[in-house]
Amino acid sequence: MSEERFEFTAGHRKKIGILGIIGLALFLIGILALVFGGHGDAAGHGAEAAGHGAAAGGGHEFHWWQRVYANLWFNNVYFAGLAAVGVLFVAIQYAAQAGWSAGLIRVPLAFGNWLPIAFVLMIGIFLIANHDIFHWTHHSLYEEFLEDGVTPNPEYDGIIAGKSGYLNYFFFLIRMVVYFGVWYYLFTLIKNEIFKEDIEGGTNSWKRLVKLSAIFIVFWAVSSSMSAWDWILSIDTHWFSTMIGWYVFASWWVTGLAVITLMVIFLKEKGYLSVVNSNHLHDLGKFVFAFSIFWTYIWVSQFLLIYYANIPEESVYFFERINSDQYAPIFYINLLVNFFFPFLALMTRDAKRHMVFLKIVCSGVIIGHWLDFYLMVTPGTLKENGGFGLIEIGMGLIYAAGFLFVVFSNLGKAPLVGKNHPMLEESQHHHI
Repeated sequence: MSEERFEFTAGHRKKIGILGIIGLALFLIGILALVFGGHGDAAGHGAEAAGHGAAAGGGHEFHWWQRVYANLWFNNVYFAGLAAVGVLFVAIQYAAQAGWSAGLIRVPLAFGNWLPIAFVLMIGIFLIANHDIFHWTHHSLYEEFLEDGVTPNPEYDGIIAGKSGYLNYFFFLIRMVVYFGVWYYLFTLIKNEIFKEDIEGGTNSWKRLVKLSAIFIVFWAVSSSMSAWDWILSIDTHWFSTMIGWYVFASWWVTGLAVITLMVIFLKEKGYLSVVNSNHLHDLGKFVFAFSIFWTYIWVSQFLLIYYANIPEESVYFFERINSDQYAPIFYINLLVNFFFPFLALMTRDAKRHMVFLKIVCSGVIIGHWLDFYLMVTPGTLKENGGFGLIEIGMGLIYAAGFLFVVFSNLGKAPLVGKNHPMLEESQHHHI
């Protein structure tokens, strides 16, 4: 089989650049609309309140940049998870000694190159905007008495103070460094071993990859849940859910599968990945179909547990989203796009084997779970001052352009298919 190399042409760069410029323009227009009264931003009451400096929850004055911070945070969490689950997909294929995916494994591998960028952005956003995103970062919440040691502190929060051993600046940053550090370190080892296989051949690299992949999967099982506690759950500090780790993972995972599928289709349409056929697409389609149902299972399980128990500390999370003019429409759209649409559209065998169906459904899944992360972050951060409009769309396009640029530029640095992968022949003859 001849070596296939993706050429990241000037035309590709131009299209991604245009996407980023459109995103920046929409973002700036949204900011101006928010500052000058919200008339040009589709944020409803949230934009209007923000434009007039309305008071946010807790008596603190609301400013437009707090909405920018919330957008930065949820987009960064979304794309950081997408990068990590790309590496996870690779690790699962090697740990399971799967053969069907040997011809497309380097597509999700390229996702991992976004990890260091996501890390720098995550650290920067937290250091700059921690008080505006995370309520628990306010020091006054932890002091039971004022300076005289007698007068009760009206801002003291016993629940948050009880979590101070876990929720504190230093430990939060240490955990963030560990998550990204180990993810990127193992990704680098896996990537180097995969490219070494092209030169050396044999099965030594493949055997080492099986071990490295198993290590990554074990670490991911712990770190993905803990990062969900840190980056999502701690925003609503009084709220708790035993399923949030699974929920965030499910959203990341099905998004990653949809992006992998779209990129494989894009490369196929450009004449690359000759080893990939409709049977491989069928498998990717089945994964998107199955894990859309899995995400829904987790969503319903979390919702029903909270609904049935009817504990105020738990039910407030859904109350804020269902009974809000700003968030309720997106709450229901989230279910429609992330479950009903992929479930009905990918139910038949033929739908999973045709690129047109897969492109439409996967695009919907990617947008739908981006909205899912918006719902996880924005209501807890901005309360009634949140909204959805040009700021959100623009920021999403900016991040998407950056992610695509990094992924495609790295895809062009090495062959798309590993010629010495021991399972490559099995992948070429894959049939279902």
